[in-house]
Amino acid sequence: MIRRAIAALFFVSSAANAADAKDGAHGRVDGDMAVEIGAGGDFGPRAPRAVGDLRFRYLSMAGLFGTYEWDRALATGIELRPLFLAKWFTGRYSGNAYLDLALDSIGLEIGAAFLQPGGRRLEGKPGLQAGLGFEIPFFPNATGPFVAFHGGVRWSAGALSAGPLVTADDRSLFLNIVVAWQQVFGTHVVDMGDRAP
Repeated sequence: MIRRAIAALFFVSSAANAADAKDGAHGRVDGDMAVEIGAGGDFGPRAPRAVGDLRFRYLSMAGLFGTYEWDRALATGIELRPLFLAKWFTGRYSGNAYLDLALDSIGLEIGAAFLQPGGRRLEGKPGLQAGLGFEIPFFPNATGPFVAFHGGVRWSAGALSAGPLVTADDRSLFLNIVVAWQQVFGTHVVDMGDRAP
């Protein structure tokens, strides 16, 4: 019974992959916006810590993120994923949805980081966070579950102002691993000017 269910799941997955491989989008242009929410763990100073992650993306290319690491940091900023549209418009996709989705998810992240030294309250002055991220899909479609990896470096407000590095939080590396769900949906932002009043 379980073996048949797994076989059916792989059959449906392979059929969807074959059908979607024709355009290389793998569900990413089914809508112009995507929201992703995830939870997992952080591996950095005073790790491991629980992590919550929320992201909004436009055309799978650019968006905003917010990440909270329990008793350590709240980070928010922008994410840029330049590969998807560049590859899609030039027809440079592999035809394998898993590979295309993973490669095209590589993104640059930069933003503000509000740190919690020693697990105390969030600092009033933000530091800086810069990093990279990528995702591995469970299924061959942009809508669905992913395992996401986001890593980089953070500087506290004091470190940015050339102050002394007092704690490990003043300049630290981080790695967040989260299980997330992404939902692609249409908001008609792209064709808003073309719609009849």
